[in-house]
Amino acid sequence: MSKILRYFILISLVIFFFSCKTDFNPNAPYQDITVVYGLLNQNDSITYIKINKAFLGNASAYVMAQNPDSSSYGNNLDVKLVRSIPGLLPDTLQFDTTTIYNKDPGIFYAPNQVIYKCVTYHLLDPSYGFTLFITNKKTGKVITSSTQLVNTFQITAPDANLVYMDFSKSGKRTLAWKSAVDGRLYQPIIRFNYTETNQSNIKVQKSIDWVFSSQKSASLIGGENMSTEYYGSEFYQVLQSNIPINHNLIRKAGKLEVIFTVAADELSTYLDVNAPSTSIVQISPQYTNINNGIGIFSSRYDNHINDPRILDLNSSSLDTLKYGQYTNSLGFQ
Repeated sequence: MSKILRYFILISLVIFFFSCKTDFNPNAPYQDITVVYGLLNQNDSITYIKINKAFLGNASAYVMAQNPDSSSYGNNLDVKLVRSIPGLLPDTLQFDTTTIYNKDPGIFYAPNQVIYKCVTYHLLDPSYGFTLFITNKKTGKVITSSTQLVNTFQITAPDANLVYMDFSKSGKRTLAWKSAVDGRLYQPIIRFNYTETNQSNIKVQKSIDWVFSSQKSASLIGGENMSTEYYGSEFYQVLQSNIPINHNLIRKAGKLEVIFTVAADELSTYLDVNAPSTSIVQISPQYTNINNGIGIFSSRYDNHINDPRILDLNSSSLDTLKYGQYTNSLGFQ
């Protein structure tokens, strides 16, 4: 459930800052502003959408945020996802309310929060278009947004038949792929899995993510050759920076996973607009693709299910892990 909550942190901040703005008339009539955050991913068996309302009032925003009635619609929304393809009749996926019972304490009410969920296992096909319909059953207000799914794409390096990765030799290496149809922003990651064993012979599985710079495709038509380069020594430097020295632990290298997460065009724009400002102008433009509301409804995709790239370190890379200048004190055996 913590993974779901991480997806909702960003939109919670949007709600909070929107509600705390002071450039409004406190005596103006209340206006229902719906805030939506939802991402579709065909690899997810369940899709969750966070829907809240912005709020105004005479009390402190911090106090009001602790009251569920301030920002939650409860069961007063009808939420549907309509999928359509030319030549076929559209069909509808119905969302139901569900409750998070273990939300961490914070600005907004906890530990319980209402979100909207739908079982979408094998129901999200990139050939379809998807439109979200949110209807307020009390007021009749309708909020909509549409998105395409990011298609599958081809990873060209490392090769699908490769069994081992080698970080021990000098020179540049490459992660390479062909862009996906409707995919804009690409985030490559190499995940290093390993096991720690303490003096009581208790084993703990851990992992370190080596996150590469994200890249954007020039278009959304797919098939564009894209790549990022790296040096093998950087792998060991990442481990040195993220794994503490502990002489009471024995460590053993596990599998490497090559992971690509791809964001659709709307999500890429939303992330750009909400990135920290690098100029003296601190006011950022607002971006939303929600009709009759604010927020983001888009899609993302990862290769973990359809095209997993899972490899081992080769023998020379294992030797460098054990005895090399960056990682010889980390206890790998």
